[in-house]
Amino acid sequence: MGYVQELRALVGHRPLILVGSVVIVRNEEGKILLQQRRSPHGVWGLTGGLMELGESTEQVARREVYEETGLTLGTLSLMDVYSGEDQYSKVENGDEFYVVTTVYHTQEYSGILRRNEESLQLAFIDPEALPDRMVGSHRNMIQAFLSKQKQPRPD
Repeated sequence: MGYVQELRALVGHRPLILVGSVVIVRNEEGKILLQQRRSPHGVWGLTGGLMELGESTEQVARREVYEETGLTLGTLSLMDVYSGEDQYSKVENGDEFYVVTTVYHTQEYSGILRRNEESLQLAFIDPEALPDRMVGSHRNMIQAFLSKQKQPRPD
């Protein structure tokens, strides 16, 4: 049983503050790795997940991407941290939480892409053609990432 499941056993469905990480993994063509999830069924999102006790946000990112995709990540760059009222979720079973999400990005990865039991499928998708059924906050994170990539760098 993981940390979040242990907390839920103690507090039930009450709102919790949870910490997680997601990673924008881009391939050579600039496509972004997305996961179509089993829950909520058929919804696409970035790979990532919630922190276990003793982990750093970077360790969460690396572990979750490996568990969900089979890929080992190289250098990770911090993009942003998202928190606040707009990061509230209530899931199908009634659990409520506010998540503090650390977003990383990388183009460095190795391994053979394979999905785990959480995924219906994995695919590198053109960021200009994101799926309609997608985690809203993940769509916003990708759009913010793309906007930052287009900004000119100071000399």
